[in-house]
Amino acid sequence: MWRAVGATFAFVFMAIVVVPALVVGGALGPGAMPPGSAGLTGEGPAIRVRHDPGGKVELMALEDYVKGVVAAEMPANFELEALKAQAVVARTLAVRRIRALGGAGLPDDPSADVSTDPAKGQAWASVEELRQRWGAVNFNAYWGKISRAVEETKRMIITYDGLPIDAQFHSTSAGPTENSEDVWSEKVPYLRSVQCDWDQESPHYSSTARLTYGKIEAKIPGTSPLAAYAKTSQGKPIEVLERTASGRVKSVRVGTKTLRGIDFRLALGLKSANFTVSFQGDEAVFQVKGYGHGVGLCQYGANGLAKLGRTYQDIIKHYYTGVAIQKIFGE
Repeated sequence: MWRAVGATFAFVFMAIVVVPALVVGGALGPGAMPPGSAGLTGEGPAIRVRHDPGGKVELMALEDYVKGVVAAEMPANFELEALKAQAVVARTLAVRRIRALGGAGLPDDPSADVSTDPAKGQAWASVEELRQRWGAVNFNAYWGKISRAVEETKRMIITYDGLPIDAQFHSTSAGPTENSEDVWSEKVPYLRSVQCDWDQESPHYSSTARLTYGKIEAKIPGTSPLAAYAKTSQGKPIEVLERTASGRVKSVRVGTKTLRGIDFRLALGLKSANFTVSFQGDEAVFQVKGYGHGVGLCQYGANGLAKLGRTYQDIIKHYYTGVAIQKIFGE
């Protein structure tokens, strides 16, 4: 997920989105900007999408891009209000990246705003890919549902102090969400830990991972031989040293080496940094809770809230502290 937006973005966004919107009473009126200017098409904002692998850059309407993101990032059988929340999150992150609005764009390609590679931001899937994934029987129902979620939240984004937020999200929290500073060091006022009690139906709520000491040493260079370390008076080859307020591992000792919990989790491919560890023979056994970094919106929690009758606005304002939801670029 993307982490920063510069001062240029703030200035441009305020100048061409917020200020004109105020002039026309809360939304940019039709025809206020000619198609193609400031990242606009006749249908609203446009975004330059690089298709990876391959590298082809395509200009598409923002709302079409958001449909592909929602379909790729959230199960289509989720409740409509959860899909709406994901649509607003996806649109917010995209707006932060549009260069024509002052966003940073794709760091390694000045011709593109975003990539379809999830490692570079948000996943995206084409209609053809989705037809193959879902099959002919489900395609029309699922695509219609996702299209409705996007269309019924059209041009809505999440803001804090008038600017689009860094709308982080993850699959499954399995308890409280995480404070931003416990993952990326920076304390972000709207990315605060909140309770999440609605994701128990997630298939990722709990998991077990078993790794031999040899595999751990290969993935974390510089650790002492763990099997030998386990036989010394030092005791445990791996030991949790500190946890964050939400219960995730903040620091962990591996042999004689100390790592941040998030770095340890990523190195070993654990689903989250909320884990306990035990030892059997030459293996470390990890009992893991949740899936993802734990910051921001919990997707399975959002679906659980939607099942309880909460709206997408309720869901967004639960997971992001002190934010507003507002429309950009017209009716």
